[in-house]
This record gives sequence, structure tokens and C-alpha cells, in this order.
Amino acid sequence: MRLPVGREVVVSGVFTAVLVFSILSLPSLLLKTTTTGGRRSSWSAAVEKEEDDYYPVSFAYLISASTGDAERAARLLAALYHPANSYLIHLDREAPAEEHRRLAELVSGQPVYSRAGNVWIVGRPNLVTYRGPTMLSTTLHAVAMLLRLSGGGGGGGGGGGGGGRRRWDWFVNLSASDYPLVTQDDLMDVFARLPRDLNFIQHTSHLGWKIKKRARPVILDTALYEADRSELIRPVNVTTNLRKLPTAFKLFTGSAWTVLSRSFAEYLTMGWDNLPRTLLLYYTNFISSPEFYFQTLACNSRRFRNTTVNHDLHFIRWDNPPKQHPLYLGPKDYRRMVLSAAAFARKFREDDPVLDRIDRDILRRDGATPGRMFSYGGWCSEGDVRLCSNPQEPGRKGVIKAGAGSRRLRAMLNKMMSGKNFRRQQCR
Repeated sequence: MRLPVGREVVVSGVFTAVLVFSILSLPSLLLKTTTTGGRRSSWSAAVEKEEDDYYPVSFAYLISASTGDAERAARLLAALYHPANSYLIHLDREAPAEEHRRLAELVSGQPVYSRAGNVWIVGRPNLVTYRGPTMLSTTLHAVAMLLRLSGGGGGGGGGGGGGGRRRWDWFVNLSASDYPLVTQDDLMDVFARLPRDLNFIQHTSHLGWKIKKRARPVILDTALYEADRSELIRPVNVTTNLRKLPTAFKLFTGSAWTVLSRSFAEYLTMGWDNLPRTLLLYYTNFISSPEFYFQTLACNSRRFRNTTVNHDLHFIRWDNPPKQHPLYLGPKDYRRMVLSAAAFARKFREDDPVLDRIDRDILRRDGATPGRMFSYGGWCSEGDVRLCSNPQEPGRKGVIKAGAGSRRLRAMLNKMMSGKNFRRQQCR
């Protein structure tokens, strides 16, 4: 059923305000907890002990999953896992209750996660319309929670300490259909050489067909206000519900997948100069807002416009011309994925054989072998699998063992950040 045009405009404004308030209030009810005799289970609790291990940098990951994704979200978590990082998993509220229980079992059944205390599941998940602003809302909410878990504001500072809280340097949002093409030690080795304020946001101001299909239509995401409904409502009278392009700021678009610095994450959460809030209001009634928000915010901010690296660090294969979703990757794409030197790739079907090859040849992990389910690294070496079951093993804390993935990624970034390329590709 479609709302009358006039009513749609009023409802749109009301629920824009609801969306902004829900994000900025930073509710603390997200984290999944279970109780046993009145005590929280260790796998879902925030870090309560002070970490004394030091790694050069660390990452906070959001893994977004929807119906049917519990198993592959757990596999992605294992492939990405490192005791210095932080991980938040969001399984869409539309997924059946049994699937939410299954995901909780997969995570709580892994003792390494409870020993390190760095994996959380969203306990009150959001209803998400994947082309609507509720996907953006979920990402911003995850940023806020990961900042809170790491002790809130302040600078970077590596992967340990922080008054009993787990600090991180970059936020990475991934889908359950993504997969890493480097180990976490490779990623740490490369990012330890970079300025901490860099943001990897693929962006352009050349909107092309998106002006007509994205920037001008007005939509309403029903997941903002209905408990069990997730769809976009478009006005009946399209002619009278086309917005003009803004003049107060310039629109940018690009990939929804980003690697954001901690300083930028704090800025978009706190919004001390109000631009993050202004743009959030603007993009609430916008189709595919996650492909615009971070780009527009970074490129219209005086502080952050010169911190953008024009790449999302993903290998993605598209139709020509591109459609709404990328093509699935398979064994025939393996060589191109490796040669791309990207840190991640998407998207994959569940248990595609190429994932096994990535595990074997790049990550050096074997999910079927006890003690070998995690990627190779200083804390988890092939020569001594017991280390993989004890992230607090004395003498292993802070040890990095980078490999070929580090060399590939470093070469790509050196080329992208050379004097003739870096500034030329920023926010134009």
C-alpha cells in the first residue's frame, strides 16, 4: 500500500529525525550476552582485563550478515581473527531465531574468542533494508559501539592497553560474503607503516546515472519504523518528489566498503562541527546511502578531505555495465584476485571451492583441523598449533610474521600513494 504524497513527505521528515536520534544516542543494549547463574558468558562480555600485549596497529571489524549467513559469518570471523583486533557481528533481525542461536553457538563454542575477549554479537539487531539508510544506520551504530568498547575518544595507539579497554586504529566494514586475501599479520605489517589518519574510501564526484537514479528521487525506508517490514517506499508522483542537487555541499559517491581511521570514526560519531549530522539527515531518504555518506562527509570536511586514499581495498568483479550487485567470484578468478594485491574480495557463495584455496595458499589455515582454524601469524604458527588455542601464550604477544600478502599490498599502496597519484585522486 502506498501512502498519499503529502503524508509521505511528513512521515519522511519525522523518521529522518528518529534515525538520527537512534544513532547519536548510542544505546548500550547492543551486545549479545548470555547468563549462567547470574554471570555473563565470557565470549560476549566486553574486555574486563587489561591487555598488556602490544601490536603496532589493530583493527575493529563489523561483519554484517543476513538470512542464511550464520555459517559463513563464522567462517569469515575465523579467517580474519587476531587477538589484538575487535570484532562485532550483526545478523539482520529478519533472520530466523534459530539462525541467531546458531551463530551464538558457533562463536561461544570457540574458546580462543573467550580467552581474548574481543568478539561480540549484536544482541538487539536492526532490521535492514540493504538499499536504504538502515544499512548506513547499522554501520554507524557499530562504529559507535566499537569506540565505546575501546574506551571512547582519544588518539590511536596500537592494539593493547587503554585502561582495560581494547583500542584500535582502523574500522573495517565487511559483508559475510567477503573474504580476506591477506593474513592479519600482513595487514598489520603494512598499516604500521602508514599515517594513522588515512581513510580508504573509494570516491568520485562524477555521479553520472546516479543523479537521476539516486540523488534526485525521494524514498522512505519502512525498516525505520515498522518492526517486521523492510522495503523502500517510493512516492507515487515522482515528478513532484524529485529533489534538487544540494548547494551547501558537494555530492560524492563510491563503494560502500571502507577502511576508516579512528579519528574519522570519532568525527562521524560525535560530529563536533555538525556536518556528519547534516549529511545523515540528507541521506535518510536517499537510495543506496552507504555508497554516498562516507564519501561526501570525508570530501566536504576540511580536516579529512586530504586523508582519503581512493580505493576500498577490495577485489570486486562487475557486469558491464555494472548492475546492483557484483558477480560471484570462483576458482577461475583466483589468479586475478592475487594479482590485484587487494586485502579483501567479494562476493563469494557459501563454501565455494576457491575459499578453500585461499585458506590453503594465502591464509595457511585449515578450518577442519583443531588448532589450525586461524590464519597464520606470529600468535598462531604452523609449527606449534597449541599457540593458536592460547592467544596469551608468553613470548608470542606482539609478534608479527608477515608474508607475501604484505609485500603485494605494500607495493599496491606505494604506487597509489606516490607523489603523482595520491593528491591527484583525492576528492575531485
